[in-house]
Amino acid sequence: MPQEPPLMAVTGTTLVLATPAPAPAPTSAPTPVRHRSRTGFLSPYARLFSVPGARGFTAGNLLARLPMGMFGISAVMMIAGQRGSYALAGAVTATGMAATALVAPWTARLVDRYGQARIAVPATVIAVLGSLSLVLCVRAQAPAWTLFASYVATATTPNIGGMSRARWTHLLPRSAHHTAMSFEQAADELCFMLGPVLAAFLCTAVFPEAGTLTGAVLLLTGMLVFTAHRATEPPAGGAPGAGRGRSPLRALLPLLGLFLATGLVFGSMEVTSVAHLAALGLGGGSGPVLALQAAGSCVAGLLYGARRPRSLRTCLSWLAGAMALPWAAAATGSVVALAPALLLAGMATAPVMVTAMGLVQSRTPEGRVNEGMTLAVTAILAGIAAGSATAGLAVDHLGTGTAYVLPAAAAVTALLIGSATPRPGR
Repeated sequence: MPQEPPLMAVTGTTLVLATPAPAPAPTSAPTPVRHRSRTGFLSPYARLFSVPGARGFTAGNLLARLPMGMFGISAVMMIAGQRGSYALAGAVTATGMAATALVAPWTARLVDRYGQARIAVPATVIAVLGSLSLVLCVRAQAPAWTLFASYVATATTPNIGGMSRARWTHLLPRSAHHTAMSFEQAADELCFMLGPVLAAFLCTAVFPEAGTLTGAVLLLTGMLVFTAHRATEPPAGGAPGAGRGRSPLRALLPLLGLFLATGLVFGSMEVTSVAHLAALGLGGGSGPVLALQAAGSCVAGLLYGARRPRSLRTCLSWLAGAMALPWAAAATGSVVALAPALLLAGMATAPVMVTAMGLVQSRTPEGRVNEGMTLAVTAILAGIAAGSATAGLAVDHLGTGTAYVLPAAAAVTALLIGSATPRPGR
């Protein structure tokens, strides 16, 4: 519109210049369309990482997040290898998970109140010292209680995924939150897919303590890189007076049941799949098959972030349907049938987690985002622990094929809870 007066003046002066004047309008209009079609799937993520500082804190985030998939299996392999007791190793890691469920929300609250760098770095140092103490106690054949005490200290590990999501929420407009949450979910799955593989390799090919030591180095290095990008850090305490006195627990209570049921899906599916593949004679080589579920979730998370978000009920319906596939495939007794079933089941989990985490972000009081995200993760961890224990009992008493009913039933339960959850704004 601002160009019309010059065109009219030129038209009044000479007819030679007047005829080509309208030409730029039709030729220039298709240009953005062709650009969008070229970028397509990657376009939302290109805009995401065009934010100043985003690439830097994401690099630190990924380094610090990778050990989350390493510490558990590293501790089990190290303790069982040195002490000859899987029962002791399992009890130590279970105690650490219980301690994390108690300590993590308090750590997240301090992070929101005083700032990420101010709290996350010393909390990480305490967790790293706990890991080093565990290695020393195992090597020195110290009493069993020292293993529990050392591993409990690692519960101060900050929720790096929650802090990263809080940064995206602070930096981006609401319209871009869906893409950011999808990327974070894909990063979660990638790290939990690669972490156990790396840990198992280090503990077996190098020495039993290598997995724990490498994880500690990666955690501290990644956290220092992450917190060094202070310009992208959310302000401590949020906006002045906004939500500082309100806990997000009440606002998120309807969703925590959903995350608990989703954790039941994850925990029961993992234990049942490990047992079923071992029964098929693939105990030592089951890793690639199990990784299909995480790989499917990672890919689906990235694809989902480039598309319009769906309702929580729709995503949960997909999950309930997909979790019946491994149950049906297990009845055939064929790995060829089970592998794609696990892949599709994994692809159904990412949309649920992305959408549910988006609801957590929208319902959490301002200035308490990291605490809200950590409460959700804590509920998932509790569900994973309960699902793993329940699946173990089902495998022992009912067999692996029947145990696949558990993740399917947990997914239906999640659908019922999600359907009863009030929509935003109600």
